[in-house]
Amino acid sequence: MSADRVPAPVLVFGGIVSVQFGGALAATLVPQIGAGGSVLLRVGFAALILLAVSRPTLRGHTRADWATVVAFGFALGLMNWSFYGSLAHLPLGVAVTVEFLGPLVLTTALSRRPLDFVAVAAAAGGVLLISRALSIPLGDLSWVGLLLALTAGACWAAYILLSARTGAAFAELDGLSLALCVAAVVVLPAGLAGHDVWTADHVAKGLGLAVLSSLLPYSLELLALRRLKAAVFGILLSVEPAVAALAGLLVLGQTLTGTQVAGLALVVLASVIVMGVGKGPEEPGRIEAT
Repeated sequence: MSADRVPAPVLVFGGIVSVQFGGALAATLVPQIGAGGSVLLRVGFAALILLAVSRPTLRGHTRADWATVVAFGFALGLMNWSFYGSLAHLPLGVAVTVEFLGPLVLTTALSRRPLDFVAVAAAAGGVLLISRALSIPLGDLSWVGLLLALTAGACWAAYILLSARTGAAFAELDGLSLALCVAAVVVLPAGLAGHDVWTADHVAKGLGLAVLSSLLPYSLELLALRRLKAAVFGILLSVEPAVAALAGLLVLGQTLTGTQVAGLALVVLASVIVMGVGKGPEEPGRIEAT
């Protein structure tokens, strides 16, 4: 069946499922070779494959263009490293929900609708519930995990802004492939620190991460966005925390309490409001997943 015959929302949801089950795969790899090694394998394989496919043109770009793609790659590398680092301390659903605050706050700041600020307040309450900050002693909270997830969210917001600039400066997938090369260099020191324990199984999982978390979702979203309004895309993307929780349950056996599920639902609802409800079709809605 041709991809053009598949409904665009199905393509988007397929990308979301791919990303979050890729995150579940990463959660099994991070304890074995560390966040740096896991990210290096993911972005390294993704960069090699995209370079072979896109064959980016290096000539004809200004210094500003190169500064943009370098910053884009740095944000991409740090975003993935901090998110994978958070998986060593937090369940997948919690990490994704906290990380999701980044694009949520960015979209609100760019919109400035009163309803959006109410939604972000609801999302903040949701994160408090899902992090269990109100129900367990402060000393028992995984502050490292929460900080890493928040860092990933901030980098995700930077990634969104830089992605648009990179897309304007470089043709097709050229900018993304070059940014992935920069990201690989950024995480190279941390990635190689424990490379002596890598096995063929670890490398195979890294290749799986590149396909599930980068190549497949990017391709599906690219096809979907040709036929899908940005507002609809934003609403569909809002289910990511819920899909992450499901992936954590099915692949990793991670369960959430009733309070955490309520918090997750608040974040999803806030995301639907901020990224879709009342938006015009001309407003950008593309927000890449980790």
